[in-house]
Amino acid sequence: MDINLIMFVRTHLIKLIYTLLLLLPLNVLGQVRLPKLVSDGMVLQRDASLEIWGWASAKEKVTVKFLGKNYQAVADESGNWEVKLPSLKAGGPYTMTISGSNSITLQDILIGDVWVCSGQSNMELPMRRVKPLYEKEIEQATNANIRYFDVPQKYNFEQPQTDLEGGRWQKTTPENVMHFSAVAYFFAQELYNKYKVPVGLLHAALGGSPVESWISEEALKPFPKHYQEVQRFKDAALIAEIEARDNARSQAWYQALAQNDKGNQGPKKWHDPDLPTSNWSTMQVPGYWADTKTGPVNGIVWFRKEIELSADEAGKKATLNMGRIVDADSVFVNGRFVGSTGYQYPPRWYTIPEGMLKAGKNTISVKIINERGRGGFVSDKPYELTVGDRTLQLTGDWQYQVAAENQALKGPTFIRWKPAGLYNAMIAPLAKYSIKGAIWYQGESNVGRAQEYQELFPAMIKEWRSQWGQGDLPFLYVQLTNYLEPKNTPSESDWAQLREAQRQTLSVPNTGMAVAIDLGEWNDIHPLNKKDVAKRLALAAQRVAYGDNKVVYTGPTLKNMQVKGKEIILTFNQAGAGLVTKGGGELNQFAIAGPDKRYVWANARIKGNKVIVWHKDITNPVSVRYAWADNPEGANLYNAAGLPASPFQAE
Repeated sequence: MDINLIMFVRTHLIKLIYTLLLLLPLNVLGQVRLPKLVSDGMVLQRDASLEIWGWASAKEKVTVKFLGKNYQAVADESGNWEVKLPSLKAGGPYTMTISGSNSITLQDILIGDVWVCSGQSNMELPMRRVKPLYEKEIEQATNANIRYFDVPQKYNFEQPQTDLEGGRWQKTTPENVMHFSAVAYFFAQELYNKYKVPVGLLHAALGGSPVESWISEEALKPFPKHYQEVQRFKDAALIAEIEARDNARSQAWYQALAQNDKGNQGPKKWHDPDLPTSNWSTMQVPGYWADTKTGPVNGIVWFRKEIELSADEAGKKATLNMGRIVDADSVFVNGRFVGSTGYQYPPRWYTIPEGMLKAGKNTISVKIINERGRGGFVSDKPYELTVGDRTLQLTGDWQYQVAAENQALKGPTFIRWKPAGLYNAMIAPLAKYSIKGAIWYQGESNVGRAQEYQELFPAMIKEWRSQWGQGDLPFLYVQLTNYLEPKNTPSESDWAQLREAQRQTLSVPNTGMAVAIDLGEWNDIHPLNKKDVAKRLALAAQRVAYGDNKVVYTGPTLKNMQVKGKEIILTFNQAGAGLVTKGGGELNQFAIAGPDKRYVWANARIKGNKVIVWHKDITNPVSVRYAWADNPEGANLYNAAGLPASPFQAE
């Protein structure tokens, strides 16, 4: 048997044994045990029925002492026990003692509002990824009333877990906040500033995850393709085989690359500033080498650029911003390593320590490893070196040379994204913990499957509400931002279709949507402006979760459409103090179509809380679209509160 397969089988057997231990009643251990969530520093939900639970020996008596009262339970035959606590007011810190054959004392407990924060990478994205934008906010992150629990990123296709594999409650400090979800943290900050009650964040997110991975096996039964995939991946041997094959393929690719890497051969390595480079080619940065005479090469490509610094700048600490690079990079300055990033999405912010820069010529060398697709430097990103008060632009000519070529590396099978796996391991263990609501930022991985998403997403909301048993639990979500290059003519768009599926989900009771069509970046699926996203989620929370009927909590949303002659009349909810054209001028991004469904740009004007749309050549309009594009540049319908209208299609 292949050694890689043996190792993966062994690894998965260990995982399986650990998972089974989590599922066991543990009555053989004879001691009270608590779930990871019920621990020091936790935030309990105010004004709600609460449950404290755990495991002990069969028939063992357990006492929970909290706020001067005792609550008792007897473990069942399987060792499960639970006590109910009455509704509690916000406050703390408090202490709780749980006693049986042993005693556990929990310290520093707060009572406030608890939010589940879930989705994919834009919810996962931590504060350290946006640090240059929010250095002051990070420095001032000292509010101990905001607590954060990071749910371990695990999957389980066998069954819902009763506990997490790890995790702990963390206070907000400048050090801890670097690992907090940026959206979640700014959301909590907005709520705390508004209501002055503690906020607990249960962060359960995973980059790249599609919505079906967050839905239970039972709730996936109406979706046969996904349900069948759950059954398939219950086979641990199959998972081990796939991962072993993927791992072997990746190892072989990188080994071949290393063996052929000219940059590591010869007397001078290619990061050496004294390396002769007269035979190297020249390329404009930013850009992709596939657009040069080199063509679509995969493998290792080195880049070099020389810059001149003054004597005053020599030896100073500096910041090197290398935008975004596809795929992985290692950066050297004057032959010394300053940093690396292993995949294409994070911004490249590197610190050059004191003593590395010198007066006169300095050499920046970048080694890029590109596995597949177009390698190079992403356009319209900053490439610059900041030394003291001076910022040097690094765009323009760079020398480059291919060090090793290889066939494109086939991507791995992302098993952890398969249906139900994340629900079982990351959501199910939370469901006994009372919460205020959930915030959700996801959808990118379902682009191209909007029709299915329109069914899966509401099914997920329904399932979560069922598991928490708190009625129509407030569920707030972010509509996908603008992304990709803008187009000059009306066209079909998978991103617009997904946004429409999200808009339609507002028909689910007690939901709210933060429109973010103006907060994206055309060249980055992970836009850095997370603070405004969080502010808009917090506005939605004020209305949906906190019952503030006076707040204008979202931008204009389409209420209905009426055709009168050659005009379409659109009426909007959430117009607030009135509809406005942001920046003045004419309304943009409205398109109209007749029975042939051929859309053309339309005229549009505001009249009260209505927008009237028409085109001189369309006498029988039947359909209208607004901001219907991957990146609807110039979309400018807002309300007076400064919130953008949601993209839509109406017929």
